[in-house]
Amino acid sequence: MVFRVAMAGFLHETNTFAPTRAKLSDFEQGGGYMPLCRGDAVITRGRGINLGIGGAVDFAESAGWQMVPVLWAGAIPSAHVTRDAYDTISDEIVAGVAAAGPLDGLFVDLHGAMVAEHEDDGEGALLDRLRAVVGPDVPIAAALDLHGNITRRMVDAADVLVGFRTYPHVDMAETGYRAAQQLDRLMQRGAPYVKAFRRLPFLVPIAWQSTRADPARAIYDLTAAQETGAVASTSFFFGFPAADFPGCGPTVVCYGTDTPEVEAAAETIARAVVEAEPAFAGRTYAPDEAVAEATRLAATASAPVVIADTQDNPGAGGDSNTTGMLRALVAAGATRAALGNMADPAAAAAAHAAGEGAQIDIALGGFSGVPGDAPFHGRFTVERLTDGKVHATGPFYGGAALNLGPSACLRIGGVRVVVITHKAQMADREMFRSVGIEPESEAILVVKSSVHFRADFDPIAHCILTGVAPGPMPVSPASLPFTRLAPGMRTEPLGRAFGEGRGTPDNDTSSAAAARQKETANDD
Repeated sequence: MVFRVAMAGFLHETNTFAPTRAKLSDFEQGGGYMPLCRGDAVITRGRGINLGIGGAVDFAESAGWQMVPVLWAGAIPSAHVTRDAYDTISDEIVAGVAAAGPLDGLFVDLHGAMVAEHEDDGEGALLDRLRAVVGPDVPIAAALDLHGNITRRMVDAADVLVGFRTYPHVDMAETGYRAAQQLDRLMQRGAPYVKAFRRLPFLVPIAWQSTRADPARAIYDLTAAQETGAVASTSFFFGFPAADFPGCGPTVVCYGTDTPEVEAAAETIARAVVEAEPAFAGRTYAPDEAVAEATRLAATASAPVVIADTQDNPGAGGDSNTTGMLRALVAAGATRAALGNMADPAAAAAAHAAGEGAQIDIALGGFSGVPGDAPFHGRFTVERLTDGKVHATGPFYGGAALNLGPSACLRIGGVRVVVITHKAQMADREMFRSVGIEPESEAILVVKSSVHFRADFDPIAHCILTGVAPGPMPVSPASLPFTRLAPGMRTEPLGRAFGEGRGTPDNDTSSAAAARQKETANDD
């Protein structure tokens, strides 16, 4: 039997504390994703790239599905999705599925942590509408980011939710393949799975979620091992901890054909996460400390020392334009140092107007209103100009063609800066190379990223330091001014529960976990 399956996608990770909202034009441009596409372009552009839709297309073609592609859109993380963007894209997806005719199944590529201006649970609302269109008997499968804030509404509306198991997310396509495989099994089976859902009681800083080290590595190994016997699919979601609504937080979702076995698998995973709570910690450095330590290490290192500018990570809602780390590099007189990416359209335009070899006096970055941040005023030499077209070859972007807009390499003293027009997370060495910087030849590399950069930079790094310059994504969510979390949710591992001690502000950072970040070696 040939199954007829509609295919769609709508991805956004929302930091409700970030400075800039996601407009329709951001989805049309795509940022670190492929641009918005419709119809057959969903298949042709999605095929073979590291996105959930890419893996789903691979499985669909191998299984002989008749695909009915509708629309796929994704935008780089930011503050809320505007009402116009959310309604325009979701309305088109729902209308396209409704117009698709008889369907055997529906595959949806989602993130799981989308918050719109008017809708806290962006994916739950969309899945509800899609369920109303296809009816109760057509199975719906979704591939999701492990940072998804999974809600009961999402679990109830879909037949199976399948999450990434790696951070850096090198398995996005693999997850789409697994989700499509589960959809195929549901269509063959002709009956739904039983479901088990668990919510966990503490938020985990994204800087300490890397699955390249424990405790996350062991948790995801355990999660995968639960898929045995009657347990068909298991997912653990860290959640995205910068979303101020009751659904924010880690979750476990399991599926299968036997209720006791599925419930037992979910309980095993949930217990392991709770037991690992004290281990979610690491060492951080203030900007001057990070540069001093990197300089000390680089003096005898044969490979670059990498500093993660984690609090301005555009993969977590930052605008990729804060200047704290740049200021520290210049103040220290750093040499053979490079920073990327600085997303500043005006600076990029000024460089292109001046031309290669010119010197320009500009105020670079620092224009998002982040407390403690400011533009960096200086005289820069324009070393290289490009159109921003980058073929990203590393494991995270997975061969994607990126359009960063007019870009430049600007030098001040011994520091070079990758300046781009359209923000994108520095998670691929080609982003440096595209403006003439060979990352392997630098002594110090500063990357505006938290974890994704590790997929391509780990192999060349002498070591990695986590810097905490001012930015919109604090290293610990406990310093965020939450007002709407679920009562009792701890705002960091071993930290205070939301709603406790109302005489103390929720952005108090004096907890045990914050202290451990200074005391524990950064070995992940």
